[in-house]
Order: sequence, then C-alpha cells, then structure tokens
Amino acid sequence: MAESTAVTPAQKRIALIAHDHMKDAMVRWCRVNKETLSRHFLCGTGTTARLIAENTGLPVEALKSGPFGGDQEVGARIAEGMIDMVIFFSDPLEAQPHDPDIKALLRIANVYDVPFANNRATADFLITSPFMNEKYERVVENYDKMNAKRLATIQKEIDEGDKYYTSGR
Repeated sequence: MAESTAVTPAQKRIALIAHDHMKDAMVRWCRVNKETLSRHFLCGTGTTARLIAENTGLPVEALKSGPFGGDQEVGARIAEGMIDMVIFFSDPLEAQPHDPDIKALLRIANVYDVPFANNRATADFLITSPFMNEKYERVVENYDKMNAKRLATIQKEIDEGDKYYTSGR
C-alpha cells in the first residue's frame, strides 16, 4: 500500500471524551495537565466538554453528546483533518448503547493514524511526549489504489449484472 505524510501542527486539536463513570477522572486529568492543554485547541463531546470547561477554566468546544452523534462528529473531524489527537476515557466495565459509534471512531483514528488514548496511562504518555508541543510528520496509508481496485471490481459486477438483465431473464 502506498504511503503519504500528514503534518500534525505544534498546536494540536485535541478531542476529549469520557463515559459517564469516567468523567470525574477526565476532569482531574485535565486539571493536572491544564498548563499543557491550554496551549492547544480543545473540543469534546457534550457533557464532558462542559464539565472540563467549568472545572478547569479551559476553553473547550462542545460537540454533541456521544450517544447523540458526538463520537461520529469527532470521527468526521478526524477524516477532515481537523483533529490531531483523541483522549477518550472509556468505561471498560459498562456496555454503551452507542458502542458501534465508539468502534467506528477508533477505526477512523486508525485509518488516519491519529493518536488515540483510551485510558489515563496512555493519555499521560501522549501529553508528555516530546512531539506534544512541536510539529510531527506522520506516515499515513494512501488507500487510493485499494479504492480504485475495489471500484473496478464493483464496476465489473455491475457490467456482468447488466448482461444478465438484458439477456431476457
């Protein structure tokens, strides 16, 4: 598969997400890392964004709540190149009604090679990385050839189907 590069700017665009039973941990983590976070653009899903802003004084753009499309909104921003990092304190012991959205968010972060922390330890490693406050050039898979091959296969199936339908059956 071909590769291309993408530049993550020194001032990161960070999405902050936490499940209900993890929101207090997220707020505490943001308090501890307030100085570093204050140098970056922050957004978060619904209640999480509001709680972080109210309890830390950090400006956090509030997106929709996770179950109402917030996780998908973050995923769309990743695909558009508008999110550079995701910090997601997920609750590993409770099933979520929007689990498919969470899985899709993780997949899209993988596709675009966006750092994704799903617990405090990983978030600590990311925020203390030397790359946190400088530009970072990352390698991203280029899926154009794979998509072109897939399109050609689908077109062939359509053409063969046309033969079937036009043969009088």
